[in-house]
Amino acid sequence: MLEVYQELANIMQKGGRAVLATVINSTGSAPRNAGAKMLIKEDGSFIGTVGGGKLEHDVLRKAPEILKTGRSEIIHFDLSGKEPDGMICGGQADVFLELIKSKETLFLCGAGHISFATSAIGKMLGFRIVVIDPRPEFNNRERFPDADSLVVKDYGKAFAELNITTDDYIIIYTPQHTRDEECLQLACGKDAKYIGMIGSKKKVKEIKEHLLAKGVSQAKLNSVHAPIGLEIEAETPEEIAISILAEVIKVRRMSGIVVK
Repeated sequence: MLEVYQELANIMQKGGRAVLATVINSTGSAPRNAGAKMLIKEDGSFIGTVGGGKLEHDVLRKAPEILKTGRSEIIHFDLSGKEPDGMICGGQADVFLELIKSKETLFLCGAGHISFATSAIGKMLGFRIVVIDPRPEFNNRERFPDADSLVVKDYGKAFAELNITTDDYIIIYTPQHTRDEECLQLACGKDAKYIGMIGSKKKVKEIKEHLLAKGVSQAKLNSVHAPIGLEIEAETPEEIAISILAEVIKVRRMSGIVVK
């Protein structure tokens, strides 16, 4: 049980999703009593057990569906059939399959003035904040005291290590044109709900043409919000941050996901 709860805490802190299976009640020769828990991660690995045999096999088969739909369910399992090892179990069990996920995360590529404002306002909106920038003189606790994580690494290494899910948002505004292009290519390799990049129409067009030539799909590039933000004639870093987050909120609400 301790290992299960430790991994739950790790997911909530670092991001990601999993399914927590808890036996609610069982009858007959079901392998575990009420309270038994198993945590199934996105890669199919798991911690804990609901007793092995047919019940565990069926729970593992159902977990990907919970991850896909995003809805927790109480499911009745009839264990009267043969177990994977050929034995027959005559029990019944009700199992609560609970979707576990961290808060929606804003991944901010670049630690400049707009990122500073986006981090502060995004935190007020209930997002988990991760700032990515290899420059420690900009990406530090003094400038981002409320960020949940500061990733002071090259963008390529950072993206390789980050757990970015379909619940998350990527905002790109690095100090260099080439870094924006690098981050957009890396972001297009993720399944984030929202990808946005700051820049003029000319810059955005050039970057998209370069990435298309590198093999990034047209459909993926068409889904990128660039130029970024809602048009409100924003000028200051704070105003630009508000226009970006207004667009993020629009995407969030249209998808029906609410941060609690």
